[in-house]
Amino acid sequence: METNRNFFITIALSVLILTLWQVFYMNPRVEQQREQARIEQQRVEATKKEAQGTNPGAAGTPAPAPGAIPTTPGGDAVTAASRDQAIAASKRVKIDTPSLEGSINLTGARLDDLKLKHYNETVDKNSPEIELLNPSSLPNGYFAEIGFVGNDATGKVPGADTVWSVDGNPTLTPSTPVTLSFTNDKGLTFKRTISIDNNYMFTVSDTVQNSGTAAVSLYNYGRVTRFDKPAVASTYVLHEGLIGVTGSEGLQEYKYAKIEKDKEYTPSKSTNGWLGITDKYWAVTLIPTEKQPFQPKFSYFEFKDGPHSHSYQSDYLSDAISVAPGQSTTVESEIFAGAKEVSTINAYEADRHIRQFSLMIDWGWFYFITKPMFWLIDTLYKFFGNFGLAILATTVIVKAIFFPLANKSYASMANMKKVQPKMVEIREKYADDKMKQQQAMMELYKTEKINPLAGCWPVALQIPVFFSLYKVLYITIEMRHAPFFGWIHDLAAPDPTSVFNLFGLLPFAAPAFLPHMGAWAVVMGITMFLQMRMNPAPPDPTQAAIFTWMPVIFTFMMGSFPAGLVIYWAWNNTLSILQQGVIMKRQGAKIELWDNLAALFRKKPSPAE
Repeated sequence: METNRNFFITIALSVLILTLWQVFYMNPRVEQQREQARIEQQRVEATKKEAQGTNPGAAGTPAPAPGAIPTTPGGDAVTAASRDQAIAASKRVKIDTPSLEGSINLTGARLDDLKLKHYNETVDKNSPEIELLNPSSLPNGYFAEIGFVGNDATGKVPGADTVWSVDGNPTLTPSTPVTLSFTNDKGLTFKRTISIDNNYMFTVSDTVQNSGTAAVSLYNYGRVTRFDKPAVASTYVLHEGLIGVTGSEGLQEYKYAKIEKDKEYTPSKSTNGWLGITDKYWAVTLIPTEKQPFQPKFSYFEFKDGPHSHSYQSDYLSDAISVAPGQSTTVESEIFAGAKEVSTINAYEADRHIRQFSLMIDWGWFYFITKPMFWLIDTLYKFFGNFGLAILATTVIVKAIFFPLANKSYASMANMKKVQPKMVEIREKYADDKMKQQQAMMELYKTEKINPLAGCWPVALQIPVFFSLYKVLYITIEMRHAPFFGWIHDLAAPDPTSVFNLFGLLPFAAPAFLPHMGAWAVVMGITMFLQMRMNPAPPDPTQAAIFTWMPVIFTFMMGSFPAGLVIYWAWNNTLSILQQGVIMKRQGAKIELWDNLAALFRKKPSPAE
């Protein structure tokens, strides 16, 4: 039947999209941005060559040499057997806030010990807290550092190996900032005040006092460096790696594999923005001062000796900062180190006027659907207190929004069923003339006011909602470890049960080589099967086989998807069955569900009969 053929085409396209979406989702946009960035960088380099011999700061001040920003770990070179030993190897300032705990390494004034109080490694509340930053002597070293690049006139300036002194309070809290100091042999005194809010933003205010007899110029730098990368391979669904919003290029994203290949990427100079390294749920970024233009850069380094073989780094170097004799100047920058909570990130963008800071969360191409979807689910969560219930309520609201269109679709399908005898008659009458058969069918559709494509809409409407919900479940930390009821303790993870051990009733774990298929995937498959059985069985054997096996295919395919997504699909199918049944009854069309189910158990006649 024409409606079934269109329905199956839609289903097949849905499967194809679901299979290939992760592979091709980000590539076109990213490659386009890379090409634009390369063109812009070529223009910038050409401009620099034309102006060669000039200075970005005051006249007569030598520009910093290439590699002026540290690339190696610096600081304590101790090889620690444990994280605690690495932390104990240097003097530190304690960090204690409602969201964070850790310490600042006084060697380099480096932020390299940070744990997230509200986030654990597993759903078990007693599991260890997430360790976001670690000392550089560890294999998983990961830190943020702000310092200066000087010259012969400035003498030694604060960098990776500088040992700072603590003035007064030794603990950093939201109400008690800490002040560090360092004085060199050229009469320069550096005062660094570090403050923090209740969430994840550090403010670093550096005051440089020149007690010498001559003016000096120096450069401010910042870097985020890590020596490993996430254990779980990144996907095309979201970006993990080096990231920033700077210069004319705007958003720039470099995956670990990409920067390993290219070694270095230098965007155009910028006067605002941010850059750093992002994971799925966490990020560490630098927000340079807007008072000085800065040069951002993303890099990958390989080392022949030392405790590490390679590192990934996002850094910036400001234009020259001049300090006259007897005068002082202050440079203020910020460091974000924490969880990518949507409300927190949005508040920082709005309150601190950080350029496109919300792009740290990878909403994707379809952000205009994904962001409203998250807002709706999050709003309902605040009402219900459970993200699973919020997803169910969201499904109802989405169904209500598309109710008029779905009504028309189901009504057209019901009318299609009523004219099936006429359609069979046309096929028999013009069995040998396909052209006349199609013309007669179209005339019938026109006379009866039937849209043959209407049956595709109920499934097609699910696709953008499905994608946006998948994205929300996959990228937002709010969904991480969000429980439902029963055995679902994490809506963002696959259903932990398995059909192969009878959902935990048998005393063994399901073999790893078998496809994952939990209880909710089975429920989803059953609801999909019932929804498809609302329609008459196709007369064509091939279509009938697809009609029978499609729910099974989807059940196996959806088994590895986040449980929240599977629950949504099962609930959506249930609502669709009820809606379609009511409309078909109202239109006077026969509901084929019970006949189709009975036919499965009815003895089929043998060929001899």
